[in-house]
Amino acid sequence: MRKEILLEGKRAIVTGGGTGIGLGVAQELLDAGAKVLLLGRREDVLQEAVEKLGEGASFYQADLTDFASLPGLFADIDREFPIDILVNNAGINLKGPFLEYSPEEFDRVVAIQEKAVFFVTKEVAKHMTKRRAGSIVNISSLSARLGMPANQAYTMCKGGIVALTRSLMVELAPYHIRVNSVNPGYIYTDMIKKINVNTPERLVIMEEATPLGRFGTTKEIGMAVAFLASDAASFITGVDLYVDGGHGFASRI
Repeated sequence: MRKEILLEGKRAIVTGGGTGIGLGVAQELLDAGAKVLLLGRREDVLQEAVEKLGEGASFYQADLTDFASLPGLFADIDREFPIDILVNNAGINLKGPFLEYSPEEFDRVVAIQEKAVFFVTKEVAKHMTKRRAGSIVNISSLSARLGMPANQAYTMCKGGIVALTRSLMVELAPYHIRVNSVNPGYIYTDMIKKINVNTPERLVIMEEATPLGRFGTTKEIGMAVAFLASDAASFITGVDLYVDGGHGFASRI
Protein backbone atom coordinates (compact mmCIF):
# COMPACT_ATOMS: atom_id res chain seq x y z
CA MET A 1 0.00 0.00 0.00
CA ARG A 2 1.33 3.44 -0.88
CA LYS A 3 2.29 5.49 2.14
CA GLU A 4 -0.18 8.23 1.15
CA ILE A 5 -3.09 5.85 1.76
CA LEU A 6 -1.85 4.73 5.17
CA LEU A 7 -3.64 6.15 8.19
CA GLU A 8 -1.01 5.37 10.82
CA GLY A 9 -1.45 7.54 13.90
CA LYS A 10 -4.93 8.71 12.86
CA ARG A 11 -8.02 8.34 15.02
CA ALA A 12 -11.38 7.76 13.38
CA ILE A 13 -14.95 7.74 14.63
CA VAL A 14 -17.54 5.68 12.73
CA THR A 15 -21.15 6.23 13.74
CA GLY A 16 -23.34 3.17 13.38
CA GLY A 17 -20.20 1.12 12.94
CA GLY A 18 -21.48 -2.08 14.54
CA THR A 19 -22.98 -3.68 11.43
CA GLY A 20 -23.16 -3.55 7.64
CA ILE A 21 -21.41 -0.75 5.80
CA GLY A 22 -20.24 0.89 9.02
CA LEU A 23 -18.48 -2.27 10.14
CA GLY A 24 -16.85 -2.65 6.72
CA VAL A 25 -15.64 0.94 6.87
CA ALA A 26 -14.23 0.43 10.35
CA GLN A 27 -12.33 -2.66 9.19
CA GLU A 28 -10.71 -0.86 6.26
CA LEU A 29 -9.72 2.14 8.40
CA LEU A 30 -8.10 -0.25 10.87
CA ASP A 31 -6.33 -2.10 8.07
CA ALA A 32 -4.94 1.24 6.88
CA GLY A 33 -3.47 1.84 10.33
CA ALA A 34 -6.04 4.04 12.07
CA LYS A 35 -7.48 3.51 15.52
CA VAL A 36 -11.26 3.35 15.32
CA LEU A 37 -13.98 4.25 17.82
CA LEU A 38 -17.47 2.97 17.03
CA LEU A 39 -20.44 5.04 18.17
CA GLY A 40 -23.94 3.64 18.43
CA ARG A 41 -26.90 2.84 20.65
CA ARG A 42 -26.69 -0.93 21.03
CA GLU A 43 -23.92 -1.96 23.39
CA ASP A 44 -24.17 -5.67 22.57
CA VAL A 45 -23.81 -5.02 18.83
CA LEU A 46 -20.88 -2.66 19.36
CA GLN A 47 -19.14 -5.09 21.71
CA GLU A 48 -19.47 -7.91 19.18
CA ALA A 49 -18.14 -5.65 16.41
CA VAL A 50 -15.10 -4.64 18.44
CA GLU A 51 -14.34 -8.28 19.16
CA LYS A 52 -14.47 -9.01 15.42
CA LEU A 53 -12.31 -6.01 14.54
CA GLY A 54 -9.66 -6.71 17.16
CA GLU A 55 -6.78 -4.53 18.26
CA GLY A 56 -7.18 -0.82 17.60
CA ALA A 57 -10.99 -0.86 17.80
CA SER A 58 -13.11 0.39 20.69
CA PHE A 59 -16.65 1.60 21.18
CA TYR A 60 -18.71 4.19 23.01
CA GLN A 61 -22.42 3.72 23.54
CA ALA A 62 -24.37 6.91 22.80
CA ASP A 63 -27.70 8.13 21.50
CA LEU A 64 -26.78 10.56 18.73
CA THR A 65 -30.34 11.93 18.72
CA ASP A 66 -29.90 13.17 22.29
CA PHE A 67 -28.76 16.48 20.87
CA ALA A 68 -28.32 18.27 24.19
CA SER A 69 -25.71 15.68 25.23
CA LEU A 70 -23.55 15.95 22.10
CA PRO A 71 -21.30 18.88 23.12
CA GLY A 72 -20.27 17.14 26.34
CA LEU A 73 -20.01 13.74 24.65
CA PHE A 74 -17.57 14.88 21.99
CA ALA A 75 -15.60 17.08 24.38
CA ASP A 76 -15.05 14.00 26.56
CA ILE A 77 -14.17 11.80 23.59
CA ASP A 78 -11.79 14.30 22.04
CA ARG A 79 -9.80 14.68 25.25
CA GLU A 80 -8.94 10.99 25.20
CA PHE A 81 -9.25 10.32 21.47
CA PRO A 82 -8.44 13.42 19.37
CA ILE A 83 -10.55 12.96 16.26
CA ASP A 84 -8.82 13.09 12.87
CA ILE A 85 -11.52 11.33 10.82
CA LEU A 86 -15.30 11.33 11.18
CA VAL A 87 -17.47 8.91 9.21
CA ASN A 88 -21.18 9.72 9.47
CA ASN A 89 -22.77 6.36 8.73
CA ALA A 90 -25.53 5.80 11.33
CA GLY A 91 -29.04 5.74 9.95
CA ILE A 92 -32.44 4.11 9.67
CA ASN A 93 -34.91 3.76 6.84
CA LEU A 94 -38.62 3.45 7.54
CA LYS A 95 -40.20 2.71 4.18
CA GLY A 96 -43.89 3.33 3.63
CA PRO A 97 -46.39 4.72 1.11
CA PHE A 98 -46.03 8.49 0.84
CA LEU A 99 -49.75 9.15 1.30
CA GLU A 100 -49.80 7.12 4.50
CA TYR A 101 -46.53 8.29 6.06
CA SER A 102 -46.92 9.61 9.59
CA PRO A 103 -45.22 12.64 11.20
CA GLU A 104 -43.77 10.28 13.82
CA GLU A 105 -42.11 8.09 11.19
CA PHE A 106 -40.81 11.17 9.39
CA ASP A 107 -39.35 12.64 12.57
CA ARG A 108 -37.57 9.36 13.43
CA VAL A 109 -35.87 9.20 10.05
CA VAL A 110 -34.89 12.87 10.01
CA ALA A 111 -33.54 12.76 13.56
CA ILE A 112 -30.87 10.16 12.81
CA GLN A 113 -30.35 10.53 9.05
CA GLU A 114 -30.05 14.31 8.90
CA LYS A 115 -30.23 16.16 12.21
CA ALA A 116 -27.73 13.88 13.95
CA VAL A 117 -25.28 14.19 11.05
CA PHE A 118 -25.54 17.99 11.25
CA PHE A 119 -24.95 18.27 14.98
CA VAL A 120 -22.43 15.43 15.34
CA THR A 121 -20.37 17.05 12.59
CA LYS A 122 -20.69 20.43 14.27
CA GLU A 123 -19.29 19.12 17.55
CA VAL A 124 -16.45 17.17 15.93
CA ALA A 125 -15.57 20.13 13.69
CA LYS A 126 -15.18 22.38 16.75
CA HIS A 127 -12.19 20.27 17.77
CA MET A 128 -10.85 19.73 14.26
CA THR A 129 -10.77 23.49 13.61
CA LYS A 130 -8.54 24.00 16.64
CA ARG A 131 -6.04 21.52 15.19
CA ARG A 132 -6.61 22.90 11.66
CA ALA A 133 -6.86 19.43 10.18
CA GLY A 134 -9.40 16.68 9.62
CA SER A 135 -11.39 14.61 7.18
CA ILE A 136 -15.16 14.10 7.31
CA VAL A 137 -16.86 11.46 5.17
CA ASN A 138 -20.66 11.28 5.01
CA ILE A 139 -22.38 8.12 3.80
CA SER A 140 -25.12 9.06 1.34
CA SER A 141 -27.28 6.77 -0.82
CA LEU A 142 -28.27 6.16 -4.41
CA SER A 143 -31.76 7.18 -3.37
CA ALA A 144 -30.46 10.76 -3.29
CA ARG A 145 -30.12 10.51 -7.08
CA LEU A 146 -32.66 7.92 -8.20
CA GLY A 147 -36.42 8.00 -7.77
CA MET A 148 -37.47 5.17 -5.47
CA PRO A 149 -41.04 4.52 -4.28
CA ALA A 150 -42.11 4.49 -0.62
CA ASN A 151 -38.78 6.01 0.36
CA GLN A 152 -39.31 9.76 0.38
CA ALA A 153 -38.18 10.66 3.92
CA TYR A 154 -34.94 8.71 3.57
CA THR A 155 -34.38 10.11 0.08
CA MET A 156 -34.89 13.67 1.27
CA CYS A 157 -32.40 13.19 4.09
CA LYS A 158 -29.73 11.60 1.91
CA GLY A 159 -30.08 14.36 -0.67
CA GLY A 160 -29.64 16.82 2.18
CA ILE A 161 -26.45 15.07 3.25
CA VAL A 162 -24.92 15.62 -0.19
CA ALA A 163 -25.89 19.31 -0.05
CA LEU A 164 -24.51 19.61 3.50
CA THR A 165 -21.25 18.05 2.33
CA ARG A 166 -20.79 20.73 -0.31
CA SER A 167 -21.70 23.56 2.05
CA LEU A 168 -19.36 22.35 4.79
CA MET A 169 -16.62 21.88 2.22
CA VAL A 170 -16.58 25.65 1.68
CA GLU A 171 -16.90 26.64 5.33
CA LEU A 172 -14.32 24.24 6.74
CA ALA A 173 -11.70 24.45 3.97
CA PRO A 174 -9.88 27.41 5.61
CA TYR A 175 -9.20 25.07 8.54
CA HIS A 176 -7.76 22.39 6.23
CA ILE A 177 -10.72 20.12 6.92
CA ARG A 178 -11.92 18.14 3.92
CA VAL A 179 -15.57 17.04 3.63
CA ASN A 180 -16.71 14.41 1.15
CA SER A 181 -19.53 11.91 0.78
CA VAL A 182 -19.66 8.34 -0.47
CA ASN A 183 -22.70 7.13 -2.37
CA PRO A 184 -23.04 3.32 -2.12
CA GLY A 185 -24.98 1.30 -4.65
CA TYR A 186 -26.46 -2.10 -3.83
CA ILE A 187 -24.10 -3.50 -1.20
CA TYR A 188 -24.36 -7.09 0.02
CA THR A 189 -25.14 -6.74 3.73
CA ASP A 190 -27.26 -8.67 6.23
CA MET A 191 -30.26 -6.73 4.97
CA ILE A 192 -29.67 -8.03 1.45
CA LYS A 193 -29.19 -11.54 2.82
CA LYS A 194 -32.71 -11.35 4.27
CA ILE A 195 -34.04 -10.38 0.83
CA ASN A 196 -32.18 -13.38 -0.58
CA VAL A 197 -34.10 -15.67 1.77
CA ASN A 198 -37.52 -14.04 1.45
CA THR A 199 -37.71 -12.75 -2.13
CA PRO A 200 -34.71 -14.00 -4.12
CA GLU A 201 -36.18 -12.66 -7.36
CA ARG A 202 -35.48 -9.13 -6.12
CA LEU A 203 -31.77 -9.91 -5.98
CA VAL A 204 -31.77 -10.64 -9.70
CA ILE A 205 -33.47 -7.31 -10.42
CA MET A 206 -30.95 -5.46 -8.24
CA GLU A 207 -27.98 -7.10 -9.91
CA GLU A 208 -29.36 -6.44 -13.39
CA ALA A 209 -29.75 -2.75 -12.51
CA THR A 210 -25.99 -2.56 -11.91
CA PRO A 211 -23.82 -2.40 -15.05
CA LEU A 212 -21.04 -4.40 -13.39
CA GLY A 213 -23.63 -7.10 -12.79
CA ARG A 214 -23.08 -7.78 -9.10
CA PHE A 215 -23.51 -6.42 -5.61
CA GLY A 216 -20.81 -4.31 -4.05
CA THR A 217 -19.15 -5.28 -0.78
CA THR A 218 -18.76 -3.42 2.48
CA LYS A 219 -15.01 -3.72 1.92
CA GLU A 220 -15.31 -1.73 -1.31
CA ILE A 221 -17.17 1.06 0.50
CA GLY A 222 -14.58 0.93 3.27
CA MET A 223 -11.70 1.26 0.82
CA ALA A 224 -13.34 4.31 -0.75
CA VAL A 225 -13.75 5.92 2.67
CA ALA A 226 -10.15 5.10 3.64
CA PHE A 227 -8.95 6.70 0.40
CA LEU A 228 -10.95 9.89 0.99
CA ALA A 229 -9.70 10.07 4.58
CA SER A 230 -6.07 9.66 3.55
CA ASP A 231 -3.40 11.96 2.17
CA ALA A 232 -3.92 10.30 -1.22
CA ALA A 233 -7.07 12.47 -1.40
CA SER A 234 -5.46 15.59 0.05
CA PHE A 235 -6.76 17.79 -2.81
CA ILE A 236 -10.25 16.25 -2.89
CA THR A 237 -13.10 17.91 -1.04
CA GLY A 238 -16.80 18.46 -1.71
CA VAL A 239 -17.04 15.26 -3.80
CA ASP A 240 -19.92 12.77 -3.74
CA LEU A 241 -18.12 9.58 -4.74
CA TYR A 242 -20.33 6.92 -6.30
CA VAL A 243 -19.31 3.38 -5.38
CA ASP A 244 -22.18 1.67 -7.16
CA GLY A 245 -20.94 -0.41 -10.08
CA GLY A 246 -22.28 2.27 -12.45
CA HIS A 247 -25.87 2.00 -11.24
CA GLY A 248 -26.44 5.70 -10.58
CA PHE A 249 -25.46 6.73 -14.10
CA ALA A 250 -26.79 3.83 -16.16
CA SER A 251 -29.38 4.47 -18.84
CA ARG A 252 -32.65 2.62 -18.36
CA ILE A 253 -33.53 2.90 -22.05
